[in-house]
Amino acid sequence: MGWFSKRLGLDLGTTNVLIYEGGQIALQEPTLVALMTEDQRIVDFGQPAREMLGRVDEEDIQIVRPLQNGAIADYDVTEAMLRHFFDKIAGRIRLVKPTVMVCVPWGVNTVEKRAVYEAVMSAGAREVFLIWEPLAAAIGAGLPVSTPAGDMVVNIGGGITEAAVVTMNNIIRAESGRVGGLRMDDAIIAYVRRKYNLSIGQPTAEAVKIQIGAAVDLPQNLSMEVQGRDNVTGLPRSITMTTGEVCEALSEPLQAIAAVVKNALAETPPELASDIIDRGITLTGGGALLRGIETYLTQQTGVTCYPSDHPLIAAAVGAGRALDDPALMRRIDSLV
Repeated sequence: MGWFSKRLGLDLGTTNVLIYEGGQIALQEPTLVALMTEDQRIVDFGQPAREMLGRVDEEDIQIVRPLQNGAIADYDVTEAMLRHFFDKIAGRIRLVKPTVMVCVPWGVNTVEKRAVYEAVMSAGAREVFLIWEPLAAAIGAGLPVSTPAGDMVVNIGGGITEAAVVTMNNIIRAESGRVGGLRMDDAIIAYVRRKYNLSIGQPTAEAVKIQIGAAVDLPQNLSMEVQGRDNVTGLPRSITMTTGEVCEALSEPLQAIAAVVKNALAETPPELASDIIDRGITLTGGGALLRGIETYLTQQTGVTCYPSDHPLIAAAVGAGRALDDPALMRRIDSLV
């Protein structure tokens, strides 16, 4: 497909940027940028910047997240990052700029929405549309969002969790909370420091979460070796962590995620609540990949929860598909 016909779905997340094009994910990169500390000159973006985390002197190079809790924290860096990612997909020579549908978190204000719009336009888009992220996630998960029946989607991202009731291409009720994958990583870091007097970095905590993490006790207790710096001696030291310990470490952020879902359910009109009980709650976002998260939220809410087929990419896929849905495009113009 030529650049002149490019139509992109963009999930601009706190931890990952995903771009959907032509039925597939064209780009998936960490939302990280490496900057020279002295003059804020950009060194690198995405995965190369991630590989520097914890391995460079912060007095020399800073690794920053230009988005916080789903909103732009550093406009100039975000624009530069997006321009780099668009160039990566299309090459630097573009005949015609792309049309882009961008996910924005539920509840962001007008100024934050405008910042996203302008950053994407400045990065090289011809036309930009905004879609609420829970709606995009529901579309990407394959939910029948255009029907009168109600569906609930819970999108657990890196910086924010959103629970939304969707019907007739619209969000009827929604709640959001500033809790997600990064807060889970922080909880693991704090637990290891408290229990073992050992300091570990965010990449290590994320690896622990992915490899042995769970929301509930599992039949098989997994384990892995974790390496860090002893807080007493200052020397490197290794410990062995188990799934049970990670489950204990994650109790606080998991409770916060459950509270978001409960609050959304409590505000849902009775007829739609009945639909949700019958159809269940769909989980999307990277947090939906945590082992046992569907069991945990089912126990907390009393409503059956299940992860979508490809939760990490659901929002980007939904944003891309929305561009090809005329009825949805008409609704989006009034939604955002």
